[in-house]
Amino acid sequence: MPAGKALDLAQAGPLVGYDVMVHGTNDYEDIKDSDMVVVTSGLARKPGMSREDLLKKNAEIIKSVTENIVKYAPNAYILMVANPLDLMTYHAAQVSGFPKNRVFGQAGVLDSTRFRTFVAMELNVSMADVQAMVLGGHGDTMVPLPQYTTVGGIPITQLIPKDRIEEIAQRTRMGGGEIVKLLKTGSAYYAPAMASVQMVEAVLLDRKRVIPASAFATGQYGIEDLYIGLPIVLGANGVEKILEIDLGDEGLKSLQKSAATYKEHLKELGY
Repeated sequence: MPAGKALDLAQAGPLVGYDVMVHGTNDYEDIKDSDMVVVTSGLARKPGMSREDLLKKNAEIIKSVTENIVKYAPNAYILMVANPLDLMTYHAAQVSGFPKNRVFGQAGVLDSTRFRTFVAMELNVSMADVQAMVLGGHGDTMVPLPQYTTVGGIPITQLIPKDRIEEIAQRTRMGGGEIVKLLKTGSAYYAPAMASVQMVEAVLLDRKRVIPASAFATGQYGIEDLYIGLPIVLGANGVEKILEIDLGDEGLKSLQKSAATYKEHLKELGY
């Protein structure tokens, strides 16, 4: 399958105008000396499943993938996309033994993109003018932050009623599940792929993007020894900084509650 996908992409080159050679393989040795490895391996959700339902099955897959990354690309950065995202990111960091700045998860970029989309739809404005910040775990406990969500620099708290903002935030929390329910046989693909591209570019091109992503907390926001969605600076050194911003009492409480949920799930993996 990877070889077929790669050949199909390569044959689009003459039409789109790119010269990158895309290579598909089932052999881990072909990732030898990679600068960055994006891990999407794992079972996809089915209707009615939470991300956490995938925990133990995907943990086995991620362990095998990570061991091969260590073997063939020991200097690589690892970008985790597999679910349950924050838990698999922690798992990969532990299995690899890599410095924590070199292992991070996609989550927040995708969640913020969904929030931005729903806000643009609500206000009938260009998506390009909407910025958002969604922190916390990549699941039902994620924490959209309306005070840091703007349209052309204007906070949405001045544009959308509070009750409607909460409805949009809840749709964002359930955004992945909504797509799973509609597709019936798979999960989201296009938005997660573009979110991954943005993060890869941030590292390889040292763009120093300020984005929300699953990063290793060492006391920030009262959270320790856990991967969770936090605002970071992402550049050539991976997670270069975790930014501590004022979340307000409600936002901080929600973030810490999300972290506590994932702490419990880690126990199921033996951590």
